[in-house]
Amino acid sequence: MNNYKNTIKGFLFVFLCAASTVNAQGYWDKITAKDSTLGLEQGFNTYETSQFILKLVRASQTVAALSPKGNPDFDFTPGDRLAIRSRDSLYQLGDVNFRIRNSDSEAWSSYSTAYQRKPVKAITKAGTLAAADLAATLPEDLPLEIIRYYKVEDGDLILAFDFKNTTDHKIELGALGIPMIFNNILEGNSLEQAHAKNVFFDPYIGEDAGYLEVKKLDGKGKVLLVLPEENMPFEAYRPLLDDPTPRSIVFEGYHEWMSLSKAYATNEWEGVNQWNIPTSIVLKPGETRTSSIRLTLSPAIQEVSETLTEQEIPVAVSAPGYVLPQDVKAKLFLKYNAAVASVSIEPTGSLSVEQLEDTKTGYTVYEVTGNQWGRARLRLTYTDGKTQTINYKVIKAEEELVADFGEFLYEKQWFDDDTDVFNRAPSIISYDYENKRQVTQDSRAWIAGLSDEGGAGSWLGGAMKELIQPDQEQVAKLEDFVNQTVWGVLQNNEGEHKYGVRKSVFYYEPEEMPAGTYNDTINWKTWAAWNKEGAADPGRSYNYPHVVAAYWTLYRLSRYHQNLVTQKDWKWYLEQAYETTLAMVNHAPYYAQFGQMEGSVFLYVLEDLKRENLEEEATVLEAEMKKRTDHWESLAYPFGSEMPWDSTGQEEVYMWSDYFGYDAKAAVTLNAILAYMPTMPHWAYNGNARRYWDFLYGGKLSRVERQIHHYGSGLNAIPVLDAYRENPEDLHLLKVGYGGLLGSVANITKDGFGAAAFHSWPSTLDIDYLSGDYGSNFYGYAVNSSAYLVKDEDLGYLPFGGNLSESKNEVSMHLTTAAKNAVFIQPLKLWITLDAGKVETVIYNTKTKEVKLKLAAKDAYTSDAYLNLPEGYELKYKKVRGAFKIPLKNKTISITLKP
Repeated sequence: MNNYKNTIKGFLFVFLCAASTVNAQGYWDKITAKDSTLGLEQGFNTYETSQFILKLVRASQTVAALSPKGNPDFDFTPGDRLAIRSRDSLYQLGDVNFRIRNSDSEAWSSYSTAYQRKPVKAITKAGTLAAADLAATLPEDLPLEIIRYYKVEDGDLILAFDFKNTTDHKIELGALGIPMIFNNILEGNSLEQAHAKNVFFDPYIGEDAGYLEVKKLDGKGKVLLVLPEENMPFEAYRPLLDDPTPRSIVFEGYHEWMSLSKAYATNEWEGVNQWNIPTSIVLKPGETRTSSIRLTLSPAIQEVSETLTEQEIPVAVSAPGYVLPQDVKAKLFLKYNAAVASVSIEPTGSLSVEQLEDTKTGYTVYEVTGNQWGRARLRLTYTDGKTQTINYKVIKAEEELVADFGEFLYEKQWFDDDTDVFNRAPSIISYDYENKRQVTQDSRAWIAGLSDEGGAGSWLGGAMKELIQPDQEQVAKLEDFVNQTVWGVLQNNEGEHKYGVRKSVFYYEPEEMPAGTYNDTINWKTWAAWNKEGAADPGRSYNYPHVVAAYWTLYRLSRYHQNLVTQKDWKWYLEQAYETTLAMVNHAPYYAQFGQMEGSVFLYVLEDLKRENLEEEATVLEAEMKKRTDHWESLAYPFGSEMPWDSTGQEEVYMWSDYFGYDAKAAVTLNAILAYMPTMPHWAYNGNARRYWDFLYGGKLSRVERQIHHYGSGLNAIPVLDAYRENPEDLHLLKVGYGGLLGSVANITKDGFGAAAFHSWPSTLDIDYLSGDYGSNFYGYAVNSSAYLVKDEDLGYLPFGGNLSESKNEVSMHLTTAAKNAVFIQPLKLWITLDAGKVETVIYNTKTKEVKLKLAAKDAYTSDAYLNLPEGYELKYKKVRGAFKIPLKNKTISITLKP
């Protein structure tokens, strides 16, 4: 936790410098004021391979542009900013960083080819496109000779470095990294331009099986893969904080691929559990060691695994993924041309691994079970010497995890101080996990003000917990909060802005408040410390879905359960959800033109209005949503927000586009999601939708940084899994969507605290200690909690959200999700959902195509199950609001579904 010290004090400086494009321009001005040192005036050399067009700066032999042969106008690198970025310390593709020391020394010396540019010496090296001695751009006393060269192999591009020890003593190489400089600078680009010319890249930090995936923002076209070639395992992924390119909401920064990281692990990263074991190597006198990477192209995002296999890189596939509930028996499939020689697990005993029978298609299969809560690393060594690491996150069984989450929210985060001058009681308020205390004041008004994502997150999570796992005492508290604090305090209950939602209940107005109201250790001189008028502004549309979700949840609990909701009837809550939705477009019209995080809740409200035969309300709401969707249909990439680019509006844009039959726009949206939401064998990045600025707005450790399973994971999983159910042969969609679904609960602690996200920098690799905007993530889990029984052509039957057993003609899946209220039978394309009741087990008869559901016994709140089935399935039970109403018993009952 000591990494967090003194960070909040500098919040204003970090916040404004990172978030302001004006300040970013100021940084650019400082950069351009320095002399250009890359040698652009000496010209360029261009080379063509069967896959690439490579352009090198003649003087530095660094990459000026890298284009796919079939699309020469597109550049994977930031070549459009080459002239600006041609100064010292601005990294280029082709640079190298390293640390060395004598074998009898403790201190490391750091070197980089980017720090002090000088023209390098071109040399002739057989079989290469270009080669250079890098001595001129490195210190004179360097005890190494370093030769860099580019060559072509099977149409791929190889970037290699020869390190030669020129001394008569041993030299330890403790850090080695190649900067991954690709064009992720969005600044100054419209959404259309960004989707056409910019890329995002995602790392699989998996040693010899690791790779970097570089994709266009539109999700189309070929994917650039950076692969380990020789002595270049992907050991660590270090942010290049010394590169002065201004990091901001339009640029998350650059990283480097590290094959050696011991020199950092024993210094800047000391005490932090890294993804892989940090290593170093020793060069003997006169010894030369080559380290290289391979650049190749995959035809499409969905074909990355096939390309890896062709490139002889080990491939791993896991069902359900790499976030592993302790009651789940995951299946791990490995495909490689060498056998597994040994398996190791760290920490010891954290996982159980049992080898099963190989598939007929050549996959090696293991059953993996999580024994110990927390991070776990599976390390595979193959008979050819290659290693592969797979990082898992072991969590509690989902049902237990959700129960712990609810208890933490309604006990430790329950705020009931009835003397609070801001009238925030009763509520679930933000929480500081480091100091184990509620956050009642923050210079960012919304954090302590129950609104925005960063302040509403906790109570939103509390509401959604009740949707899937209702508890009578907690529901009573939720009703108190909604009826006493939301309605009339957070949300206006009268006047011209009735139903409008405030930006914050907490505000900074010292002249109006009693002396001592505000903590004098907090810096209140920031734009984020809103005054009373600013906090009362109802014009931020993103505040409305949280309130709608709370009302909608209480409607569902009232309508489909007994003895839970007592203060208002179901109709009042549904009408409140409806009126709040309309208030968003009336009181916050500017931002309402964009997709909202949790905007799918508006669709769920519309569907329930129709089920309740509230035709007038349904007609009005549908018309308002159609206007918004028509606007999105008119835009090439309708994914804006308060930010120049965002990854949260896609959820709602996809859902409404799909609903209104705008299939082309839904496809555009889905492709964009797949570009920033990868699938790879690492719990932190599998299904992790890109977010990198919200630690500024909702975190405690405030910085621009790739966030691990921030709320983008849970929200973007909604459209991806919806798309999978419409395209059930596309296993890629299920892997991505389920990775996001389980990723959304990966950062709930062992005792139930929901963290805003996990810090990806190797100096931290831990959760953020503020609850922040986690509730939006849990919303994604709650409305999307579902199980999938899948038959894949290569892998056989797979369980996502359950455990499988197979007999002659039957495949059974026992559900392990927290809600147990939705299951998809992929061979039948059968989507089964319940408005109330739980499915314990589903049995699929592969011969008769019948499906048997075992429904859990009734409880104090649930006497009937409400089962939704597609057309063509009929049961003997009465239909109520479109669902079959099935009386439950004191024991499990079975329902047979016949097409």
